[in-house]
Amino acid sequence: MSTENMTPEEVLEQKAQKLADQKTVVKKKERLLLLALAIFVLVIAGVAVAGILALTPGEETIQGQADCETTRVSGKLPGRVVKFYVQEGDYVHKGDKLVSIYSSTVDAKLSQARSMQGVAASQSQKVDRGTREELKNSAYNVWQQAKAAEEIAQKTYQRMQSLYAQGVVTEQKRDEAKAAYDAATAQVQAAKSQYDMAVNGAQREDKTAANSMEAAARAQVREVESLLEDQVLVAPCDGEVSEIYPHEGELVAMGTPIMTISRLYDMWVSFSVREDKLKDMPMNKEVSVTIPALGNKQTKLQVYYIHDMGSYAVWQATKATGEYDSKTFEVKARPVELIEGLRPGMSVLFNKPGGKKK
Repeated sequence: MSTENMTPEEVLEQKAQKLADQKTVVKKKERLLLLALAIFVLVIAGVAVAGILALTPGEETIQGQADCETTRVSGKLPGRVVKFYVQEGDYVHKGDKLVSIYSSTVDAKLSQARSMQGVAASQSQKVDRGTREELKNSAYNVWQQAKAAEEIAQKTYQRMQSLYAQGVVTEQKRDEAKAAYDAATAQVQAAKSQYDMAVNGAQREDKTAANSMEAAARAQVREVESLLEDQVLVAPCDGEVSEIYPHEGELVAMGTPIMTISRLYDMWVSFSVREDKLKDMPMNKEVSVTIPALGNKQTKLQVYYIHDMGSYAVWQATKATGEYDSKTFEVKARPVELIEGLRPGMSVLFNKPGGKKK
């Protein structure tokens, strides 16, 4: 509307309205400016608080792993696994039957040893009767049996030597086979001497030699019987059967581990700790830890072992000055009280106060 057609009152009213509108716009701009300034201040304050919190020392977590003492069950008898009386996860007590092993070879050796013992006993009984053809034949048979045993022992030793050269068997097993071969060679010499004496005629030392031969035969029988004692292996301690290696029907060698028994009542926790952190886990100190697998259970451990992990576990400094190469130590700690449900392999957390939380 043109101001020419407006009354003076209408003109004044229009001017007042325009002035009011301009004030409203200015106020809105001021509010927006204040709001932006407030948001900016809050952002700056948040960043500052976050920085302060980041620089404030928190808790440094050192992670360890639970473990327990284990016993490997093995026997002296090489043979075939006939039956397992337990399975993985079973809890056994000392003396419980674990596994049955059968060896036809050792049974045959026992029969052979007993036969040689009988021959030696007969020789001892007849030595006083003079040199007869029966005695000569008996001595000759003993000699031949000893030679056969020597051949078997020699072949066994040669096989063990070959396997040892290939790194399949231990030096102890090779030495045991060598000792058996040497013993068989000595028996051949003894039997040959007996045969020579029978051929040459009875001597004053015949009785002593016959008694010695009989004693050697008895010792051989006892040796084979000691192997057969491990036909049924029993638990050497209380614990849980954590792992069984062979299956029923498989062949096992002498000394081969059959199963592992975990002594869950003898648990411990192992930590890898840098040496500048060892002050928080000194020897014999009780430390508080958390076990996540047990619902973040809080418990206490007592440090009983600290040992250098070697040069391969050295933390290298990243600065030329101001830092040094730190070694890592293995720290072991046992629970102060029995922890129900703690299993080997579970993570255990030690929160070190005063460090930066990781």
